[in-house]
Amino acid sequence: MKIKATLEKIPGGMMLVPLLLGATLNTLFPGTPTFFGSFTGALWGGALPILAVFFFCMGTTLSFRATPYILKKGGALFLTKVGVAALVGIIAAKLIGDGMVLGGLSVLAIVAAMNDTNGGMYMALMGQFGKAEDAGAYSIMSLESGPFLSMVTLGLAGLAGFPWQTMVGAILPLVLGMILGNLDKDCQEFFGKAAPVMIPFFAFGLGAGLDFGKVATAGLSGILLGLGVIVITGTALFLVDKLTGGNGIAGLSAATTAGNAAGVPAAVAAANPAYAQVAGSATIMVAASVIVTAILCPIVVAWYASRLKKKEQFKLQANKAS
Repeated sequence: MKIKATLEKIPGGMMLVPLLLGATLNTLFPGTPTFFGSFTGALWGGALPILAVFFFCMGTTLSFRATPYILKKGGALFLTKVGVAALVGIIAAKLIGDGMVLGGLSVLAIVAAMNDTNGGMYMALMGQFGKAEDAGAYSIMSLESGPFLSMVTLGLAGLAGFPWQTMVGAILPLVLGMILGNLDKDCQEFFGKAAPVMIPFFAFGLGAGLDFGKVATAGLSGILLGLGVIVITGTALFLVDKLTGGNGIAGLSAATTAGNAAGVPAAVAAANPAYAQVAGSATIMVAASVIVTAILCPIVVAWYASRLKKKEQFKLQANKAS
């Protein structure tokens, strides 16, 4: 059977298929990890440990000479993502205020969905389609995580502490991998080969945390929010990626909503009761955006990567002909 070859024919298949499988099983049989427990239960919710190992293995392939590029790329994508979320939030606030529009969409939902990139998705897509240096850029982009920047965007700066320990913890596996890989080329080769192998396992764990039922609950508004994240932030991130020396893949890969963003509305409401009325609806909307972007983003990135590959092949053929 040509299972691997078949998966590779599907846009982003090595990630998308395990992700959809995990989401389907979680939607239809949510009690499976509790029922089986042990290793099965660990795999069901084991995205973070696998991602930590993925970061380490990816780090071994990075040269210290790439550090300035990582800082430039990560900083540019980080500022663009947060800046676009703030701009859209300000415009939405003029139109909606503190309330909701028809379908339950609110400024809180928009900001929370656009502010935070799905790091696991970004790293997996970089592992399959991008460059190791661009994967390392997430060490800077991880600063988006949590409610802090959403609160800043909403004008609530100072109501939450900045968890520096969490930020250091997010980049530590990558840094340790870089150190080991630069000290020993054999380690670089050994661990570097392991990164692609972990993509389907991480994707399944990511999918197992999603529930298709939430998309149905959110309705058209939730789906449109997810599409807005891809189109609006994706366009800006794509352009910035190109301007900073990339090919656009890193920018498109960052046009997602992180799973932990679904917890931002509740955290914001806890800090400011003015948002309590819209927090419940915003949580559902953001959860829908997580799923919509998790499904569509790999397809968009795979399509664009295929287009770039065809262009390169055409150039090679043209050069040979001349």
